[in-house]
Amino acid sequence: MSRPSRLQRQVLSLYRELLRAGRGKPGAEARVRAEFRQHASLPRSDVLRIEYLYRRGRRQLQLLRSGHATAMGTFVRPRGPTEEPSDTTTPGTTLNDSDSPKSPCEGTGARETRSGGR
Repeated sequence: MSRPSRLQRQVLSLYRELLRAGRGKPGAEARVRAEFRQHASLPRSDVLRIEYLYRRGRRQLQLLRSGHATAMGTFVRPRGPTEEPSDTTTPGTTLNDSDSPKSPCEGTGARETRSGGR
């Protein structure tokens, strides 16, 4: 078996440092492990993505070490037991096209531009 590359050593070192930095913070160790497991299936040839994730991990490590972070978590939108993923209106009401703008720029006075036009 060949020796690990420099990038592999850096990623393993980052993993260990993140685990150490998150030791006293609730949810940090589990989040670090989950993040690394999620990206473990990346092909070795996808160096650009691996380097991007490495830089992102370095920034997260700096935040964990800064002392301002007390815990680590994720933003998840909870679903209610009766909420349908495709249903965005409340029961008994209908969404009328004339009631709301079709795009975020409508109603703000912004002009529409055509992709092919000048």
